[in-house]
Amino acid sequence: MNSQSKYVIGVDYGTDSCRAIIADVKTGEEVSAAISYYPRWKEGKYCDPLKNQYRQHPLDYIETLEAVIKEALSVLSDDIKNRITGISFDMTCCTPALTDINGTPLALLEEYKDNPNAMFILWKDHTSIKEAGEINTLAKKWHTDYTKYEGGIYSSEWVWAKVLHVLRNDSRLSDKAYSWVEHIDWIPALITGNTLPEKVIRSRCAAGHKAMWHESWGGLPDDEFLTTLSPLLKGFRDHLYTETFTSDTLVGYLTEEWANRLGLTTNVAVGVAAIDCHVGAVGAEIKTGSFVKVIGTSTCDIMAVPYEQIDGKLISGICGQVDGSVISGAIGLEAGQSAFGDLYAWYKDLLAWPIKKLIPKSDLLSDDIKEKLISELQSQILSELTVEAEKISIEDSSVIATDWLNGRRTPDANQSLKGTLTGLTLGTSAPMIFRALVEATAFGSKAIIERFIENEIEIKEVIAIGGISQKSPFVMQILADVLNMPIKVAKSEQTCALGAAMNAAVVAGEYSNVRDAQKAMGKGYVREYYPNRENHDKYSDLYNRYKKIGKKII
Repeated sequence: MNSQSKYVIGVDYGTDSCRAIIADVKTGEEVSAAISYYPRWKEGKYCDPLKNQYRQHPLDYIETLEAVIKEALSVLSDDIKNRITGISFDMTCCTPALTDINGTPLALLEEYKDNPNAMFILWKDHTSIKEAGEINTLAKKWHTDYTKYEGGIYSSEWVWAKVLHVLRNDSRLSDKAYSWVEHIDWIPALITGNTLPEKVIRSRCAAGHKAMWHESWGGLPDDEFLTTLSPLLKGFRDHLYTETFTSDTLVGYLTEEWANRLGLTTNVAVGVAAIDCHVGAVGAEIKTGSFVKVIGTSTCDIMAVPYEQIDGKLISGICGQVDGSVISGAIGLEAGQSAFGDLYAWYKDLLAWPIKKLIPKSDLLSDDIKEKLISELQSQILSELTVEAEKISIEDSSVIATDWLNGRRTPDANQSLKGTLTGLTLGTSAPMIFRALVEATAFGSKAIIERFIENEIEIKEVIAIGGISQKSPFVMQILADVLNMPIKVAKSEQTCALGAAMNAAVVAGEYSNVRDAQKAMGKGYVREYYPNRENHDKYSDLYNRYKKIGKKII
């Protein structure tokens, strides 16, 4: 390591865990990393999958932040620790929580500490489908369609629907509910000591894509719109914000308390955070024409498009078009699928049901052997399914699935949709169904790309990041064949955290803009998948059948 190097921290808050990397600002070299899993979430607390309810306690975020920073620092010398100049974050989104007048999430107050409605509402929580529908209906009648820069359809995954739902369904919150805060905005505010709702520095990325913020109508939807939607929202707009800021903006510096808690100095600059997929696109070295596909439990598809290419267009059915949400000086476009890896995880758990239920009842094995056997079998399910699914020809892939087990994010959000399997026979095998699920996730991806192309958005390259892109050649090759496009896989295994580190380097003054940070700190690509034209032609027929099935069930 160069003795003159400076370092920055990128923190990636995912669905299940918090990750941090410490990187050299000159080269992007990762000198240390750590991961910590949310303890309450890991236990399944505060969630009810049958109701599509997914909540996370703010203490999970606080505790894992402390854990990952301390662990990452533990292997470094004091000299390096003292040369850490910045920290920036990315988070899953939309993940809001109600706050009191001081900006404290209600779940941190004693009277609400075990109340799921007082906690952060995770992006995948779909309990507010009814409220999202009401927002869409009202917006189309209003003098201003506040959804028009968010694809024209407001989703139950987004903030106003979620906030209204918990207020309606839990009158106990009304005594203290004063405002709301995105997880994206709360953590930087917390560690810089400025959580007052009216003064929190708010992310342009989260506000524009999820909260119906746009500068052309003065920020958030007007109070009349919100109170017409529900009197429960009266006053909230006054307790929120008008301005928003891009991720190259300084929030402040670590307070003495948080510097001590994290083992850093008060000279560490803290940047405006952004949505994980947008920051991941930065880490993947997004440029004009790049279509960055962030593949995990769900997917997010990100582009940063020049102003002249948008030229007044409103792209329907996506998750928004926001100036500066990815990189300053370009319009950020977002789309995605509500479930991708989650489909495979669901199928794995389905097949594992007898393993988990029957082996513990066996009298033939010791408790220790039972536990080891269950763990071993569960860990092998997806890999064995992959081996067998690869042997199935496209012609024999008679099962067709739709990928909406968690609703549809894009194109044209509809979280009430359900997944389907068609073409089942008594000869259908488990690997056939698995292959159909993989193909369905690829078909869903193709539908999104078609929406961009229909709107004359130029796609020059596809870049994939996330665990599946690194670990499953089977999934990635099918995706390339269906899209009929080469797919480059980003080399960094922590691309979102790397993007956050790039933003931190700009905020700390090490680079004047994100493009320069990308050039210096980018890690390139580890492999590229090329489409098989013959396979693509065969998939075209299956894709058309997928679309026809979708039309019948909507």
